[in-house]
Amino acid sequence: MHYQIFPVTHFQQNCSLLWCEATRQAALIDPGGEAERLIEGITRQQVTLTQILLTHGHVDHVGAAAQLAAYYRVPMIGPHVAEAELLDALPLQCQLLGVTPPVTSFRPTRWLAEGESIILGEQQLSVLHCPGHTPGHLVFFCAAAHLAWVGDVLFRGSVGRTDLPGGDAATLQFSIQQKLWLLGDEVTFIPGHGPLSTIGHERRYNPWVQS
Repeated sequence: MHYQIFPVTHFQQNCSLLWCEATRQAALIDPGGEAERLIEGITRQQVTLTQILLTHGHVDHVGAAAQLAAYYRVPMIGPHVAEAELLDALPLQCQLLGVTPPVTSFRPTRWLAEGESIILGEQQLSVLHCPGHTPGHLVFFCAAAHLAWVGDVLFRGSVGRTDLPGGDAATLQFSIQQKLWLLGDEVTFIPGHGPLSTIGHERRYNPWVQS
C-alpha cells in the first residue's frame, strides 16, 4: 500500500491519498478541504480514484468529500451511522468554526460498521468502530502494510478531544486500549492531525492514555 499525506485547510488535517501499486486504484481518506489541491495531487500520482473514505463527521475531515465525490463520480463510504447527526449539522459546524463557504449537509453512499472490509485493488482495509471522540468514529487498518488511519482517536503524544458533542473520555480510552493497542506495536498510524507514530510508542509513552 502506497500513500501520500496532504495537510489541508488551516486545521492542517491529514487527508491521505492511498493506492494499490499493482492496479493504481486509489482512495482518499478524510478530504477535509482544498479540493483543487487534492485533484492536482491525484493527477500527479497518475492513479484512479475509486472511493472516498470517511472516519467521522467533523467538517475538517469531510469538508471537500461531497465535492470530490461528484467530480470523480465515486462513492463516499463511511463513517458509521452514529455520525448522522454530525453530518446533518455541517452548516452549524461551519458557523461555529468560521468555515467559509459553509459545507452543505450530506449523507454517504453507504455507512460502515465494525468488521467490514474495504477493497482497494489488491489491498484490503479492515474497519474498526472506535467511538469516544465522536459516536461513530471509524479506523481503517491495512494489516498487510502495518498501517492504520485513526482519524482523531489517537495522536503522537495525545488523544482526541472528548469535550465536543458526542464525545466521551471513558469510551475513547476503551477504543484505544481495546481496539488500537491490539493492532500490534509495529503498526504505524496516520492521525487526523500532526506527525505519524507507532502503536508501540504511544502505548508506552503517551501520557493521555490510562494504563
